[in-house]
Amino acid sequence: MKYLLLLFVCSVSLQLQAQQTRPVDAILDEFYHHPEHIMVAAHRAAHTKYPENSLAAIREAIAEGIDIVEIDVHATKDKVLVIMHDDNITRATGKKGKIADYTYQELLQFPLLFNGQPTTEKIPTFEEVLQLTKGKIMVDIDFKEDSVEFAKQTIDMVAAHQMEDQVLFFIYEPPFATQLRSFNARLPIMPRAHNVTEINDIERMSTHLGKFPAIHIDDSFYADALVQGITSKGTRIWINSLGKYDKMEAKQAGSGFDQLRKDARFANVLQTDYPERLLAYLRKQGLHR
Repeated sequence: MKYLLLLFVCSVSLQLQAQQTRPVDAILDEFYHHPEHIMVAAHRAAHTKYPENSLAAIREAIAEGIDIVEIDVHATKDKVLVIMHDDNITRATGKKGKIADYTYQELLQFPLLFNGQPTTEKIPTFEEVLQLTKGKIMVDIDFKEDSVEFAKQTIDMVAAHQMEDQVLFFIYEPPFATQLRSFNARLPIMPRAHNVTEINDIERMSTHLGKFPAIHIDDSFYADALVQGITSKGTRIWINSLGKYDKMEAKQAGSGFDQLRKDARFANVLQTDYPERLLAYLRKQGLHR
């Protein structure tokens, strides 16, 4: 009887441990504790297979084992946060008008396009994306609204889902970080730097706002010494493979990623339109878990 009871207790303990372990925990451990490993970000989710910024594209990124999914946040006429890259719906749905011209229920009438053809996918809400990604993948929130109100709404929704640990809130103007941190001190923020001067400004801001987990820079002003100085302090450097590198990759496998690695050797977050290819490329070279 005692033996059976012990087996039962052990079984329950193992089940509880399994429930507490999230797939995203391994990603977070890599992100914060293994700067020698390069993280992969899926631009607009896995949009070479499904409509960009759709729930299907996000599910695919999760299934592929991608580290970070990048999404774009806008607000509708009735103040619902939705996911779409452009501020208008034409390219994604074939319909005219801006997101802000429609209520969310009106937007649901327009299916997302893939390769020019309608799909069963609809414009997702930010709420739906948080529900889908919780505990599974890091989320890069590319906040596209010029509104403090919507920024706070976005941050409050992240907090309501207890997901501060697995998001990056991407901002284009570094000074905006002060206001965001006043809304939620736990919010991980990734500021955009367009030149070395802005890098220096961001590092000065970190002395009173706390360390930023990542800084988004361009390959145009990348320098090994600059980047190594930042990453040695525990901040990651995010660079895009989008544009010329991904175009090279589309023509010849490995060529674009090879060139990006030559041009930005110590950048340790790479965003691409080909996340599955980049993941395989990095693993082959021992640069990813």
